[in-house]
Amino acid sequence: TSLLLMAGIMVTVGLCRRLTRRRLRSHHRLCTFLLEMFSTFQICACTSELCLLGNVEPKPHTALTLTYGFTVLHGLTLTGSTCNPCGTLQPMWGGGISVKTGGLKIGAQFMAAVLARVFMHFIWSLEMAEPHFGALSQSCSNPMQTTEMQAFCIELLFSVVFQLTILRVESVNPKYKVHLIALLITMLVYAGGNLTGAIFNPALAFSLHANCFYDKFLSYSLVYWIAPSLGKFLILHVF
Repeated sequence: TSLLLMAGIMVTVGLCRRLTRRRLRSHHRLCTFLLEMFSTFQICACTSELCLLGNVEPKPHTALTLTYGFTVLHGLTLTGSTCNPCGTLQPMWGGGISVKTGGLKIGAQFMAAVLARVFMHFIWSLEMAEPHFGALSQSCSNPMQTTEMQAFCIELLFSVVFQLTILRVESVNPKYKVHLIALLITMLVYAGGNLTGAIFNPALAFSLHANCFYDKFLSYSLVYWIAPSLGKFLILHVF
């Protein structure tokens, strides 16, 4: 049921993206906003469901296999979208897009994060699958299973590794690049998923753990917003 749900989300988002490109091509800003919002919604909604499948046996093989598979599917179906505020900072810093367009994309990403959270809570309330039972009772799932400083360093390091890899594989054939990125994300999740969740995406972190930001805003904003953003700026400066 969970796999069918995620497949349905991807098909629906794909149809929405195609319709947006056809009907709103002349409205550039609105088209950009909606494409980024739909894409980020797919990432956040599917990842929320994947988090519920993390305890499916055999552990952690099932969760890692699903992470790799769906990351490949996201890469193949969401071409042209960053779905990550840190990724949007690069063209803004380099002058590839204007500050207004970059701000529009980041706004779309966080709006999608909120919509995905509301949508998944509604789906979980229907209790269509066993992992959904009791999912709403978890106020803050507390992904940070280490000290705040260690969590900050882990998310900073993962962001640097991820963003540097993105820059280095730009010239690789897209058919191979999506698998390289998916493999890297799976390895990072395996390495640090039990400590911080290995998110390194501010919008995704907010979608997955909004209640945690409400309870401990300073700690979680430092680890899941500032750390990946700082990692991006370090890469841009050094690269």
